[in-house]
Amino acid sequence: MTVTAMLSVAPLDSPDVDFDAEIAKAIDALDDYDVRYETHPMETTIEADSLDEVFAAAQGATEAVDASRVSTKLKIDHFREEDLAVEEKVDRVENHLGRTAASDDARNGGNEQ
Repeated sequence: MTVTAMLSVAPLDSPDVDFDAEIAKAIDALDDYDVRYETHPMETTIEADSLDEVFAAAQGATEAVDASRVSTKLKIDHFREEDLAVEEKVDRVENHLGRTAASDDARNGGNEQ
């Protein structure tokens, strides 16, 4: 079984809080859990063997943010009958596309050729 999740944690209504530093604390907290993760501009993708580990990691990341109000968004994809790594999910789509799942600009590192 594989559990993949999209996690977004951020301080809210805290003008005196360093937004980027607090997000870094949330991401750093994920190292305390048995999860694989990769951070993107809008969220962090998490992969684990159990729902319990995903929920624990999300809670740890939320609690790591030092702000009076914190927003946490968690979206879960729970494969109950097979193991499917996050890379395999992307590979399946790219096989249908016949290319990487990114715009030309992204594939070229944002540089025009």
